[in-house]
Amino acid sequence: MHTIEDAKKSYDAACKAVLADRYILANILKECVEEFRDESIEFIACECIQGRPEISAVPVRADEAERLRLDGLNTEDVSLTEPVIHYDIRFRAVLPRTNRPIKLIINVEAQNDFSPGYSLLRRAIYYCCRMISAQYGTIFSHSAYDDIEKVYSIWICTHPSEEWAYTITKYAMQERNLIGNARAEVEEYDLIVPIMVCLGKKKYQELKGLFRLLNLVLLHRGRDDRSIVLSELKEKFNVIMTPHLEKGVAEVCNLSEGVYRDGVAYGMEQGLEQGLEQGLEQGRKETVLALLREKMPLDLIVRVTKLSAEKIQDIGKLNGFL
Repeated sequence: MHTIEDAKKSYDAACKAVLADRYILANILKECVEEFRDESIEFIACECIQGRPEISAVPVRADEAERLRLDGLNTEDVSLTEPVIHYDIRFRAVLPRTNRPIKLIINVEAQNDFSPGYSLLRRAIYYCCRMISAQYGTIFSHSAYDDIEKVYSIWICTHPSEEWAYTITKYAMQERNLIGNARAEVEEYDLIVPIMVCLGKKKYQELKGLFRLLNLVLLHRGRDDRSIVLSELKEKFNVIMTPHLEKGVAEVCNLSEGVYRDGVAYGMEQGLEQGLEQGLEQGRKETVLALLREKMPLDLIVRVTKLSAEKIQDIGKLNGFL
């Protein structure tokens, strides 16, 4: 039997598989990462993103515990005193049009729960710090601190709170003089950048740019809408379609039917809550009908079912009892 938790894992894994496509990533980088803002999607996808972006996601099946690695760059961090940390998508990108082979380590997280009991922003900062510290012994060693690579942690939040909906927010280190006017090169301290990208409940037709793209690939509902998603990706976002991406889009469209109700975005937990509420409503209706069959007084039925007299009368009329 498939549980809500199984469905959630499958949906999360499908979302990450789609986000890991290099052309989808190129759209995210162009919008969110200033180093790529002036470049074309094609250039970012083919010239800047290195290797094959890989995923370290919650397995679709519990027995599929394989851990992926990307060109020697671990998609998980391991220390002697801390548990394993799985990065959703982790890859390297080369800065465009520079004379130096400067690289960025970029981590993209798909987050469906905006309030998991702790600050997502603090977690993003922590991920950045871990990506910096993990470079020791591989990218730099001893005192070669100039070799440290800049890191980004980009969080795609599908169901944020209302005040965060449709916002893209960047956090970065800044130089502020307390005494004097000393100046350091920006590259010396601009090394850690968390970015929060928050969607919301609007339909994709109401949106533009990255919000529209992410709504299409993460939140669009219904297997019948798959052709719309694929067409938009190709025509409006310069995405090159591959069998792998088409399969990922199909899986998200199929699975999202369990996340949507009446065209409105719900998290898995919200969908479950709505299902329970509908079940309770059906139970009350059956109780009303049973009491009406026994010709119980209206005020007694109100007390038992906690429904209004008007609601009870409506149920009775629709079912031929009043």
